[in-house]
Amino acid sequence: MNIQRDSADGTVGKALDVLDRVAAFGRPVRFSELLEDAPFPKATLYRLLQTLAKQGMLAYDDDRGTYAPGMRLVRMAHAAWAQSSLAPIARPHLDELSRAVGETVHLAQLDGGQVLYVDKRNAVRPLPMFSEAGKVGPAYCTGVGKAMLAHLDEAACDKALARQSWHRFTPHTVTTPEAMRAELETIRAQGHAYDREEHEPGIHCIAMPVLSATGRMLGAVSVTSSVERGPLAELERHLPKLKQAVEHIAGDLHDWRFPDQREG
Repeated sequence: MNIQRDSADGTVGKALDVLDRVAAFGRPVRFSELLEDAPFPKATLYRLLQTLAKQGMLAYDDDRGTYAPGMRLVRMAHAAWAQSSLAPIARPHLDELSRAVGETVHLAQLDGGQVLYVDKRNAVRPLPMFSEAGKVGPAYCTGVGKAMLAHLDEAACDKALARQSWHRFTPHTVTTPEAMRAELETIRAQGHAYDREEHEPGIHCIAMPVLSATGRMLGAVSVTSSVERGPLAELERHLPKLKQAVEHIAGDLHDWRFPDQREG
């Protein structure tokens, strides 16, 4: 499990860290499992879990002795999704793109330098792959991640690159900031990014950023397939439809802003 939140910000920071850890398991989790890699003492973890359960942020199952996200947290997550996610606005355009290309379509945003998948449409013939709505993945070796990194300003890009793990997932993975910077220049010039089996063997994609009228990067959309279905060049025939989709999403976002990203 890769939790990269700063848990040093007092009690609130520790509580958020615990919520992250419970959610990251993707299933009800026991106290002993959370304790294995918790960054604070047993008594502190127990106290935080009890408080979060009392507040409805976690649900505790007495019979199984497990913790899971509580209904209060679920309600907050739905509200955040509706107010701060591109997904509700992008939905009809993702549906249209999915019907047009017949391949897997992803919508993503950046979260702390990493890729947060906020929506997905499966291909006519679905492919098993890592990405699912709500999952967090690396930015440096995914099409949507690179499309977004390429359109950050220099300071934000430097900060995001400093947060990458540079783990070699496949023989095709770029593993240095220097090589990535060179690729990002190419992406800016051509307007789209590729994942050339860099995150998962046999999976490749094309991706484009969603940009505001002033060029602010808001997210990215990708069309994904497998090498078994055809070479990457075959995916390129979908570039006009992908470009149309991101432009339509950007158009619908004209009067919409993230709460902390209002443009002057």
